[in-house]
Amino acid sequence: MRPLRRVFAGALLALIAGSGAAANTSAAPDTINILVFGDPQPNSVAEVGYFDRDVVQSALPMAKDSVVGLSLGDIVNDKPELYAGVKSATERLGVPWLYAPGNHDIDADAKTDAVSLRHFHAVFGDDTRLWKHDLANVIVLDDVVAMPGKRPAFVGGLREDQFAQLAKWLPTLPRDRLLVLAVHIPFFDTGESNTFRPADRARLFAMLEPFPHVLLLSAHTHGQQHYFHDARTGWQGATPLHEYNVGAACGAFWSGVADAQGIPDATMSDGTPNGFATLQVKRGGAYALAWHPARDPADTQIALHAPKVLRRGAYPAWGVYANVFMGREDTRVEFRVDGGEWKPMVRVVQPDPRVTVENAKDDAAEQLRGFNRSPEASPSQHLWRGALPTKIEAGEHTVEVRAFDAWRGEVRATTQYRLDDA
Repeated sequence: MRPLRRVFAGALLALIAGSGAAANTSAAPDTINILVFGDPQPNSVAEVGYFDRDVVQSALPMAKDSVVGLSLGDIVNDKPELYAGVKSATERLGVPWLYAPGNHDIDADAKTDAVSLRHFHAVFGDDTRLWKHDLANVIVLDDVVAMPGKRPAFVGGLREDQFAQLAKWLPTLPRDRLLVLAVHIPFFDTGESNTFRPADRARLFAMLEPFPHVLLLSAHTHGQQHYFHDARTGWQGATPLHEYNVGAACGAFWSGVADAQGIPDATMSDGTPNGFATLQVKRGGAYALAWHPARDPADTQIALHAPKVLRRGAYPAWGVYANVFMGREDTRVEFRVDGGEWKPMVRVVQPDPRVTVENAKDDAAEQLRGFNRSPEASPSQHLWRGALPTKIEAGEHTVEVRAFDAWRGEVRATTQYRLDDA
């Protein structure tokens, strides 16, 4: 379960602001590329090494064509002493980098939200930043409000000083380019008690309405999905507001069976392999997103699960499942058998069978299969199913699946199953 792809062309270097803005004065190209990491979240020096060898190493080929990078919180797992190692590994990419703090970056001894990021600030600088370029403006925000001593101990939201800063910045930003907001806690309702505060979301969305080209980037969930805000979540813009909830660099907290290099599988509970994202920004506010599983030269975009053998003539109750990592509700996914007619697959919100298989193996194992076992499978937002035909000739059959990615176009995957006579 693992991905890498050549990044989109062209880019120029931009400067990073401390607490304010920095402008790139070079002539702008037609496109720029941005690297995006969700939750590196190491819990040990060994896991810092996983991050370096697994994710950073995979991103190196794309770094030379990128103008800036973003880390969307949970830089570490409540271990500020690991900040230096994560920063050093990230700096190998040679790209200016902006860090948002996460809920696992809160200082353990903090008594108030105002002093909850002392270690983070000492290593990474301000938690609220504006990065400016001729093609895009990126605002990085700390959207974790610490509530020490309470349950929950944090909630998603923004501070008054951040709203004041936004009120200063936003009127100065041109509206003919993409505006990106990068945070840790998703803006949509996660169903948890520490989800983003609706009042803060409505207030922020009202400030963003004048901008025709806006993209929200979040992390935190250790899963991946696309969410489109509308009036139900307080967005009153002319078109739905796209939020890309980015998968984690650490995947499922660096869990699962280790490979020959000693790096855990780390597949997330929704079946997404760990890795990183890229954002290509085009002139006029258009953009393209891509997910890159770590250490996968094929840059796999679809993972398949199907039974190995079925009885010929049996009721067609068994299916092929396609986990389309960048799939959205409107993604078209189809399959065919032995080069026949393409047929639609049905989107299903349920656990990926590939992950439930790992859960079953962990349960049945007499000894630990890894330092931490794979996560319990959770309903995936990008899973499709197609019923496999059984009333065809006995023997091996090839299943092809194709999905039409919103930005990459057609992507494919192939598997096999066999029909035996009873």
